[in-house]
Amino acid sequence: MSDGDRTRVTIEPATVDDIDSVTDMWVALAAGQRRYGSTLLADDNRGAVREWAARAAVTGELLVARETAAADPGDGDTDDRGGAHDNSPADPRDGDPIGFVGFGLDHGGYERDRTRGVVSNLFVAPERRGEGVGTALLCAAEDALREAGADAVALEALADNERARAFYADHGYEPHRVELTKSLSADPDRTPTDSGRTPTDADGNETGTTDDPA
Repeated sequence: MSDGDRTRVTIEPATVDDIDSVTDMWVALAAGQRRYGSTLLADDNRGAVREWAARAAVTGELLVARETAAADPGDGDTDDRGGAHDNSPADPRDGDPIGFVGFGLDHGGYERDRTRGVVSNLFVAPERRGEGVGTALLCAAEDALREAGADAVALEALADNERARAFYADHGYEPHRVELTKSLSADPDRTPTDSGRTPTDADGNETGTTDDPA
């Protein structure tokens, strides 16, 4: 596609031809998250992620953003949440995906008072950020989850990734749960008697868990 061609970004279901590209983008996502404290290894998980992408492409739980040749300046849509996108059929000159989002209904073992959807991964190529691609992907995933019966959406962001947290806050996401972590490799403040303590809450009452399992 020459520089003179008009282009647009379409959001569409991933196909089996996108699996390798999505896997590469996930690896880039995981590598970037390491700077914010993520414990996920990037390239070491390539095989597992490729299997996930293949399954999600079949089940329809994986969308990609793709730059395509624009057939008409008026073809693009902008929704009321600020996401510019186009869901019209792809052009034969379409290129590789420039972003992706994975999602699905929460099928956990606990009964809930609402049907919850989960956005598991959202990534946009660094050189295409700031163009509304991430917003378009997120909105499309929310729409798909709503159609599947979800009435709430959950996702995770690393505590130190302020840019991601601000992005989701701008789209109406609010903190719900807080994950607490502690390294066991070295704890200079721990005393030998700590290991025999029964967990207690702030009032000194014995507890059996750290949080509600749901």
